[in-house]
Amino acid sequence: MYIKRVEGPRAVTLDDGTVLTLADLPPKDTRRWVASRKAIVIRAVEAGLLSRKAALERYGLSDEELDLWQSAVNQHGIDALKVTSLQKYRQP
Repeated sequence: MYIKRVEGPRAVTLDDGTVLTLADLPPKDTRRWVASRKAIVIRAVEAGLLSRKAALERYGLSDEELDLWQSAVNQHGIDALKVTSLQKYRQP
């Protein structure tokens, strides 16, 4: 069996005890970003599984977009990532 060499860790243990692996991340060609997929990317970046630069390149995100996701999660939790909750959680 061939194991592909990757830079960085293959898996990290999160604060709640769950293990997050590269296989848990959304596919590279993701077009529909639901709150759960956004949250997994944010968790991976914060836990060191995926570097910020790698996340931006892998998913074609902008710095501002990833910053918005991170601040929404840090301030209000995962529910703030839902598109239907934008007006409720974001400041004008």
